[in-house]
Amino acid sequence: MKSIDLASIDLNLLVAFEALFEERSVTAAAKRLYLGQPAMSAALRRLRILFNDELFIRIGREMQPTSKASAIAPGIFAALGQIRASIESSQSFDPSSAQRYFTIGSADYISFVILPKLLEYCRAKAPLLNFRMIGFDKDSVGEMLEQGTIHVALGVFPNPPRQTICVPLFQEHFIGIARQKHPAITDKPISLETFANLSHALVTIRQDATGEIDKILATHNLQRHILLTTPHMLVLPAIISSSDIVAAVPYRIGAHFSNNSSIKLFELPLEMQPWTVSMMWSQLTDKDDANHWLRETLKTVCEHI
Repeated sequence: MKSIDLASIDLNLLVAFEALFEERSVTAAAKRLYLGQPAMSAALRRLRILFNDELFIRIGREMQPTSKASAIAPGIFAALGQIRASIESSQSFDPSSAQRYFTIGSADYISFVILPKLLEYCRAKAPLLNFRMIGFDKDSVGEMLEQGTIHVALGVFPNPPRQTICVPLFQEHFIGIARQKHPAITDKPISLETFANLSHALVTIRQDATGEIDKILATHNLQRHILLTTPHMLVLPAIISSSDIVAAVPYRIGAHFSNNSSIKLFELPLEMQPWTVSMMWSQLTDKDDANHWLRETLKTVCEHI
């Protein structure tokens, strides 16, 4: 069967059919659609040509549907209903009743800091939403956002990809962590040379062995001994509490680690500028109501971490 070319059909005729079927009057249908009666009569003529049937015949004071009109009405009503639902869902988002998931790209540290507050917030305001947290490579994050693999990315983005929007969420800085009674970490400030000579753990997702601290140390002609590199920040307490390894971690997670009685914090012996944790998304989703709600919610959550 040859398919119908919808481009050649004025789909407004289906809306006119719906109004005529429900109103049983050309005059009432015209009033419902804010049309003049001649325009509605013209629409009826075009409908009769399209379906090769009278569709509506005046019997008494009403336009009664023919058998063919009654047969095609359910399909037309269902199609129009689906179109309306699609348009409405794209224009409005009610978090209190929405059932969907959001995918957020984030490293484990940022997930650790943000997720408890986000889930607490949503438990009351958006109880049916689900979240998927996934890691990402910064070299491919722009493509992931564009393809919809993730809805937003959380991290440090000094050079955001093209066609993305990036806004700051909060500032962070490094703090040192070591085991309690570490022989080199006392109540007195540690020297730069002593710090460099310690055994260090470096958290990196790029599988390299150079962090911001190493760049600063290099300006002092110093190089630290990195005994361990790992992409998993949450393994550090177990490692550091049982060794003389130290690590520099973001302050918020370091403060949490220090709740463990075997871990203590110490100030780093070098000047480092704080950095900004940001949220980035694609311009393709900038006007989407659901994604806008997610972004505003993340901003609100980050005001209290």
